[in-house]
Amino acid sequence: MHIQIALRILGSLLMMFSLTMIPPVVVSWIFADGVSAIFIDTFLVTLTTGAVLFALFRNYQQEMRTKDGFLITFLFYMALGCFGALPLVQNSGIGLSWADALFESFSGLTTTGATVITGIDDLPKSILFYRQQLQWLGGMGIIVLAVAILPMLGIGGMQLYRAETPGPLKDSKLTPRIKQTAVALWAIYIGLTVACALAYWLAGMSFFDAVCHSFSTIAIGGFSTHDASIGYFDSAAVELVAIFFMMLAGINFGLHFFAWKERSMAHYLRDEEVRFYLLLLLTGTLIVTAVLVNFGIYEVPQAIRYGAFAVVSIFTTTGFATADFGSWPSMLPALIFFGAFTGACAGSTGGGMKVMRVMLIFKQGIREIHRLIHPNAVFPIKLNKRPVSSGIIEAVWGFFSIYVVIFLTMQLLMMACGLDFISAFSAVGATINNLGPGLGSVAYHYGDISDTAKLILCFCMMLGRLEIFTLLVLFTPMFWKK
Repeated sequence: MHIQIALRILGSLLMMFSLTMIPPVVVSWIFADGVSAIFIDTFLVTLTTGAVLFALFRNYQQEMRTKDGFLITFLFYMALGCFGALPLVQNSGIGLSWADALFESFSGLTTTGATVITGIDDLPKSILFYRQQLQWLGGMGIIVLAVAILPMLGIGGMQLYRAETPGPLKDSKLTPRIKQTAVALWAIYIGLTVACALAYWLAGMSFFDAVCHSFSTIAIGGFSTHDASIGYFDSAAVELVAIFFMMLAGINFGLHFFAWKERSMAHYLRDEEVRFYLLLLLTGTLIVTAVLVNFGIYEVPQAIRYGAFAVVSIFTTTGFATADFGSWPSMLPALIFFGAFTGACAGSTGGGMKVMRVMLIFKQGIREIHRLIHPNAVFPIKLNKRPVSSGIIEAVWGFFSIYVVIFLTMQLLMMACGLDFISAFSAVGATINNLGPGLGSVAYHYGDISDTAKLILCFCMMLGRLEIFTLLVLFTPMFWKK
């Protein structure tokens, strides 16, 4: 374990993160909202802290190991969440309490989209832009960005990439060098963001709203510049744009890379995870639409419009809203909310357990049924017509087991903080799956729960964003042994 190396790299990353305070300053000057000083202060504090760390440990140049990558990822997200809260806690801005500011900051960086703020429409433009920017940076993972632009660190970047990238097949690289991989991912990420912003603008959003919502759409975050979220615009065109780009952002970015490189859509059609993902979205939309029409909540066109948006938004763990799905009849609130547990595809910016894991668990269940019928037969589990190794299947089941245990533990802690069962269940589900909106008392915002509960949920957001194992491995004695 090279803690000194981790602190040196953390210093470099903090200096880089300080530069992200410049765009909100520019926005503040453009709109003359009078709060540019809070971002300048944060820039100076973050830059100074990073410079001091780098200077103290600059002579530690040993090769970084995989364990160091886990530690750096954890330290950086913790530091980023804390420093990211500085603009939100200052009285010259919106003056949140430390617990609220940390909650909002971690929610943005982990692309959860849960908020403690009400009266969002009245916030200064630079604060609104800053919240959206936090999600955009967290979407692909600022660790990957750091590997792309800081090759002078002199370390093997794959350790960081593996610690940050979600999904069970994270060892595969798109290009021979990790730097090239990171650059390719960010090029696609930026390209999709620009395309989404233009589409929103053409659909009727203001330029400012279009840019801000493109950040949270491609990041699958869910923050909005309005209390009513996407429902504020009451536009079918805006909702269609959101649905399309939410679905696109929920697909493995590796497929986007190969589709762009080879100028072919065939990769999407051949990928079994994408087919399963689209099938889930289609099935969910059909069920929700049918129930809404059956109960007379909407006519067929409106039922399709609101049902499809809610399913895509929640299933992909984005968390945008056009209607209060929690008040819909029958089992719809539970059905839609449970969709977030599956989440988006591995290698996407979405949360949840990931479609690939759910699909492999389903295939494993089918195999066990077949074994009951033919005990001596061999039934390999295949993905895209290729056998999946037993190691990956074991890792998937291990993840699922730990996920369930952690979920139940966090739910009990939330109930101990005073939340009722539904609110506690949905609060943990919404944060550990990086979804955002919950049910019950956390359906609209999280401002009314206790500070202790907010900090617990911050931990849940971290668990979800780093896929549990990356974080929990730090708490094992073996990790700290030489």
